[in-house]
Amino acid sequence: MTLKSITLTAILILTALFTNITGDKVYVIEKSVNSARITVEKSQDSYYSEKKLGSFYENGMTTFRLFTPNAVKVVMELFEKHDSEISKQYVMTRDEDAVWECTLEGDYRGWFYGYKVYHKGDNPAIENKPLCVDPYAQVVASYNTYMTPRRSMVYEHNYDWEGDNWIEQDWRDLIVYEMHIRDITFHKSSGAKSRGTYKGLTEKGIKGGLEHIKSLGVNTVELLPAQEFANIEIPFQDSIAGRFNTWNPYERNHWGYMTAAFFAPESYYSEDWASIPMDSWMGYEGRQVNDFKDMVKYFHKEGIAVIMDVVYNHLSEYEIGNLKEIDHDYYFRKDAAGNFKAESYCGNDLRTESPMLRRLIVESILFWMKEYHVDGFRFDLGKLIDWETIEAIIYEAKKINPHVVFVCEPWGGGYDPAGFSLRGWGAWNDQIRNGIKGENPNNGLGWIFGSWYGNNTPQRIRSYVNGTLIRDSLGLFQKKDHSVNYLESHDGYTLGDFIRIGSREVDPAKVITNIKAHSKLTPLQLKLNKLAALFLLTSQGMTMIHSGQEFARSKVIPNDIPENDPHKGLIDHNTYDKDNAVNYIDYEIADINRELLDYYKGLISLRKYYPAFRHAAYEEITFDKNTGRPFSLSYKIEHGVEVFFLAFNANRDKDVTFELPAGEWEVLVNEYYAGLKPLGVFSKQLTLQSTSGIVLRKIK
Repeated sequence: MTLKSITLTAILILTALFTNITGDKVYVIEKSVNSARITVEKSQDSYYSEKKLGSFYENGMTTFRLFTPNAVKVVMELFEKHDSEISKQYVMTRDEDAVWECTLEGDYRGWFYGYKVYHKGDNPAIENKPLCVDPYAQVVASYNTYMTPRRSMVYEHNYDWEGDNWIEQDWRDLIVYEMHIRDITFHKSSGAKSRGTYKGLTEKGIKGGLEHIKSLGVNTVELLPAQEFANIEIPFQDSIAGRFNTWNPYERNHWGYMTAAFFAPESYYSEDWASIPMDSWMGYEGRQVNDFKDMVKYFHKEGIAVIMDVVYNHLSEYEIGNLKEIDHDYYFRKDAAGNFKAESYCGNDLRTESPMLRRLIVESILFWMKEYHVDGFRFDLGKLIDWETIEAIIYEAKKINPHVVFVCEPWGGGYDPAGFSLRGWGAWNDQIRNGIKGENPNNGLGWIFGSWYGNNTPQRIRSYVNGTLIRDSLGLFQKKDHSVNYLESHDGYTLGDFIRIGSREVDPAKVITNIKAHSKLTPLQLKLNKLAALFLLTSQGMTMIHSGQEFARSKVIPNDIPENDPHKGLIDHNTYDKDNAVNYIDYEIADINRELLDYYKGLISLRKYYPAFRHAAYEEITFDKNTGRPFSLSYKIEHGVEVFFLAFNANRDKDVTFELPAGEWEVLVNEYYAGLKPLGVFSKQLTLQSTSGIVLRKIK
């Protein structure tokens, strides 16, 4: 081999080795017989910075920083007011870590700004670029129209927490109430003056809001997304900027699963509006910051923790001027053809594995913990977030608050509740949901209906009682702490509607003209709701109910709405797009179904008072065989000094007799009432009517 071939071979080996280690692109130029000069173009994931990002005022200077490795030019535009037409423009400088920076002398707190970001091949004319919101913006002003122009505010927090801190709870003790901030008080029956707002949620002496939540006895609320999100979708049967809307005549995104700013609270919930007025600004006063903090502080004063539902798997599709315009190659997953991936079914899955996006997600979580005293988080479509980010989130958060709660939907891009449990996360338990009530009310009914859905068996029903642990066949969780037991959430039919349809007493294709008469539970519907509630609130693990579940609310699309909705008057199972009565909590229905509401209150008080329903060890729960009675279940719990016997009869058409362990047993729950007050005494045996259950406590 010649010297020339040896030298070039060495260069090629070095090039390949360097590329494999770093992921950077390596180019060999100016080759000669004896040498070659090597240059390196860094890959986008090689860039990382610990610099403080966003906008901030320090030492008489206001600094603006943005990370984007693929931009060739960034211009910051600064506005004195949210609606100013004239701006000051500053070309930002880039450091070696791809952080673009502009520092101005003076105090610009309260001013508004945005970025115009240029990439290779872009027109250099500034006016042709959209104004991008700062990914780290802590206050966002939005102009209410399609594609929602927005401006970031330079903001500094200053709030008196009056000694408030996080609520410290064992995860097993959580009784979570999932709710939408606007829906919980917007209906007139709530009695709130500031209906549909953070403020209205905390009003005293009213029927709805915090007062209703307190009366239930739950100890945690889970807020549907409240980070700044896209409220307005593009026009129905029309398109803007390549996006099309063929499905949403309401042109609204009501639930909030289109996050637009990860550090800013949603401003709509600070507005006393009947509906969003088009062509108007909101959020520019910044009062949503203190309103959100007031809400958390009021909940904490009542001993109620606050969990936020957060969306880090995809970004809003309904604005121009977001991470797509800042750096779509860095922040989004794409297929081999360069198209945005959409495993979230929302059009633009975030590339959470990119180092600086991982940093943004972690810092966003820590920010809401430290600045807003948030006690925990529920992650939308958690399986779309890479494991390294999942691990970094809980590791860093527990440094600040060891009791912080992390739960997720363990699906989206896969399904792995066990993987989350191995990493110390809780997860929504869809097994108990589908096994107990069923997967759908048409042909997928579950155990409470005297049916088996999918691969459910008596053995699996017993597994749910114990927290769906991996020690049982087909179990999911390392610890019962990680199982979020639920039968209803914002998605799908309410439990009340599922039962109405599943009982075959309501035809889902029939228009409903009298919603209150329709909402009143029949005897069978009441029994099914009670049986489901009893199983849920006596099973080991975290418990979650959705707002209105406690009185079997029905989501019926109003007949008098002006939108071109062909489903008016029908029960709705996907109400994400409706800022109207289909989602608002009607407390008159709570009065109509008072018996079920009181039953939930009694079960919650029972669960909170007796640790056996939360902390019993696997070996402390002993099941009876119930041979030949597959839809019957009975078991004994021996925890501490307390002994309980629970029996369920999910058969649809026959009564069942259960043999009792030795001793006398007082009734705490039967088919009519639930609570702490004894209702009678049994010994030797008892007979349960169909579709009912009972809780007995051994008399010492």
